[in-house]
Amino acid sequence: MLIAGFPAGAWGTNCYLVAPAAGEECVIIDPGHQAAQGVEEALKKHRLKPVAVVLTHGHIDHVASVVPVCGAHDVPAWIHPEDRYMMSDPEKALGRSIGMPLMGELTVGEPDDVKELTDGSKLTLAGLEFGVSHAPGHTKGSVTFGMPEAADIPPVLFSGDLLFAGSVGRTDLPGGDHAELLESLARVCLPLDDSTVVLSGHGPQTTIGRERATNPYLNGLDAAPRRGL
Repeated sequence: MLIAGFPAGAWGTNCYLVAPAAGEECVIIDPGHQAAQGVEEALKKHRLKPVAVVLTHGHIDHVASVVPVCGAHDVPAWIHPEDRYMMSDPEKALGRSIGMPLMGELTVGEPDDVKELTDGSKLTLAGLEFGVSHAPGHTKGSVTFGMPEAADIPPVLFSGDLLFAGSVGRTDLPGGDHAELLESLARVCLPLDDSTVVLSGHGPQTTIGRERATNPYLNGLDAAPRRGL
């Protein structure tokens, strides 16, 4: 499996391209603020053909390049219905103090083809299977994408802004809720195997085991029973 990732824009938001191997079809995860050029460079470098964009949530730093990327390659974007409005109204999603400075440099809106994610569904795209888990707390429509262990590749969780190395997502923006975030962490993240690689929306990769042992935000959470992706 090939996972090519890079940070983009003022927030350093991680964008990922996932494919079975170089030279094949791929899925693009979270093409955010100023990510379009990086996406094109990664597609060319690895000889990839995108078939879909999937979004962990609707904040502008994760979705700002969705329209140009989807338009350039005629592919759909997948997002949870509770966050869909954010593509067209990022100021409402971020709050006026954060959203207003960005409005002059962004062309907001939805791509031509938008599909809605549902909790517990399985997306089969580019020959890969992604398990979708609704994980509200950072936003109402936040989701994670899980990929099971394959051959010698450990399981992978694309956690968006739910779980980071040593931290968790902020809850002070519209739609954020600390209690919901903790519940999502306990239900979605903590039951996973320690070897699960966490690829988050910002910062370096980590593992569930490392976060279970060291992340202070996870102390005292009662996890649901252990499960796979």
